[in-house]
Amino acid sequence: MHDETKNIQQTANTNADLLNRHCYCITLDQDALNSSLRDQFSGAGIGLPTSAIPELNQFFSGTAVFVPEADILTMERLVQAIEAASRLPSYVEKVLSWAPDIARFDPGPLGAFMGYDFHLGHEGPQLIEINTNAGGAFLNAVLARAQRRCCQPPQHPPAVSPALDGFDDAVFDMFKHEWQTQRTDSTPRRLAIVDDDPKSQFLFPEFQLAQRLLSARGIDTLVLDPGELEYANGELTAGGQRIDMVYNRLVDFALEVPHHETLRRAYLDDSVVVTPHPRTHAVLADKRNLTQLSDPQTLREWGLDTENVELLERAVPKTRLVLRDDATALWRDRRSLFFKPVAGHGSKGVYRGDKLTRRVFDNILQGDYIAQDLVPPGERGLRIDDTVTTGKVDIRLYTYGGTTLLTAARIYKGQTTNFRTPGGGFAPIFQV
Repeated sequence: MHDETKNIQQTANTNADLLNRHCYCITLDQDALNSSLRDQFSGAGIGLPTSAIPELNQFFSGTAVFVPEADILTMERLVQAIEAASRLPSYVEKVLSWAPDIARFDPGPLGAFMGYDFHLGHEGPQLIEINTNAGGAFLNAVLARAQRRCCQPPQHPPAVSPALDGFDDAVFDMFKHEWQTQRTDSTPRRLAIVDDDPKSQFLFPEFQLAQRLLSARGIDTLVLDPGELEYANGELTAGGQRIDMVYNRLVDFALEVPHHETLRRAYLDDSVVVTPHPRTHAVLADKRNLTQLSDPQTLREWGLDTENVELLERAVPKTRLVLRDDATALWRDRRSLFFKPVAGHGSKGVYRGDKLTRRVFDNILQGDYIAQDLVPPGERGLRIDDTVTTGKVDIRLYTYGGTTLLTAARIYKGQTTNFRTPGGGFAPIFQV
């Protein structure tokens, strides 16, 4: 039976690899996508003119990514293993030791829209990064619904994420559950999606999609800059309206910037429900935590069960803090390492070791960085006009409480993920 299961897995891997390398068909139904976006934006009274809708095409690849179903299941098990580790008292004590003081306040919510990023290869899924307030879920849901079948493998037709049909309901239930972990009322009356100068943000259209979804289910939803918030007499308000809940899209994860002081005070006074909040980031998404998640011996000593330890040992690349005392060894081994700033986001300030100059390496030693064993991304064949090329692929699981809300891919070229690659962008996943 074990051999039969192994053979099935090998067949699925082979099919996915062949399809990703040689299937160049465009699965995106552009008319269906534009129609969906037009209905959602123009019909929602949220201020996006129809003429602006084509600009959203910059987000989307027309090409799907094929992933074996077994790899999806493995990634989901990895998410559950990581979140099991994050509940261990010794783990929490360790990661809070390098977290800002605000992370010691635990108001209860789990954190909306966690994002777990993976590279896929012959060794199976490899965890690259964990993110709070992971962007792109709403856009990816629209994209996944506008797909056509193509390049079917011989056994089973490919399918998009089974979670897609229930995505809208799951998102609403997520925010409702986040609210109820901190409040006794059934739902918040008014929610604010908060980011710095939100209309200038690359993912601003996603804020509008979230606004439409939540408003349609009875939660008055606003999109605000934190400077529009006021706090007095135990109430957080904006324009005279009370804000009960904040969907936090800020990348100031500890709310340390002076511009965010109003939100910080209301949060610490328990006057508003914030999700995701500073403790969620500190416990799950601080990049230094990967040094612990990639240390099987320590996880065993802290009480994580053997099955989860072995799973994390296979799938979390070895990660270490960059220390000046280790400079000689790090420079020697740099070609097999990937360097990331501890406080970074959006691929800013990250470097492949084989691309490093001495000057950049010296800057890394002076900053707060981790060094992660280099795991190459997967690849996807693309046809751009009449030219065949290859893009790199990251896989993201959007989750809540360890349960998958949606799976999606990003196709790109270059050192890190971006939206500048012709034919690249968010891409749906076809499970095979």
